[in-house]
Amino acid sequence: MDNIKNIIFDLGGVVIDLDRSSAISGLTELGIKDAADLLGEYEQKGPFLKLETGEITSSELFDTLLPQCNPGTTATDIRDAFEKFLVGLPVVRLQTIRQLRDKGYKLFVLSNTNPIMYNHWIEEKFRQEDMTVNDYFDGIVVSFQERTCKPDPQIFRNLVERYRLDPHETVLLDDSEANCKSARTIGLNAVQVKKDGDDSFLGICNRLLQKGTDK
Repeated sequence: MDNIKNIIFDLGGVVIDLDRSSAISGLTELGIKDAADLLGEYEQKGPFLKLETGEITSSELFDTLLPQCNPGTTATDIRDAFEKFLVGLPVVRLQTIRQLRDKGYKLFVLSNTNPIMYNHWIEEKFRQEDMTVNDYFDGIVVSFQERTCKPDPQIFRNLVERYRLDPHETVLLDDSEANCKSARTIGLNAVQVKKDGDDSFLGICNRLLQKGTDK
């Protein structure tokens, strides 16, 4: 952590708490029988993966899923069930992110996400301090705009090249070991975030705050 100047945050599982089982239950109740297979813990499949990689739009996802659903189901019903995957963004994490910026770190997001969640639930939760998601970070890279997902090394290269980062001065905080391993192949430092303990979000961030670049 001594030479770190830049921090890359994953969103789901790091900044945002997840509950995959709630989303599976919600979609299953709508009639989508293979929801558990489509919603992977670290990677989506089928139309959800296509949405996450920008191959289809939100409207096209709804058009694909509605014929599988119970009569009377709407696109909003699907959105609401899908967004049950996201269960919380504690304000203390937003406050910690601001503290890291105050210490002089450059902060970035690199997330596998989709336009439904990003432009609705995520945008709304980042407004808890009357700010927007863009106010917390120096740059944001999301899979549906890049048309590729982690752990593809290319999405890490896109972020590093776009913002002219030195990989050796940059650390990725991600809950997926596969993503951490991929990041390391292009020279990035990476720490797998756990739910509790020294390698939790707050545990890692507190160590970074203690080091502090103090620019």
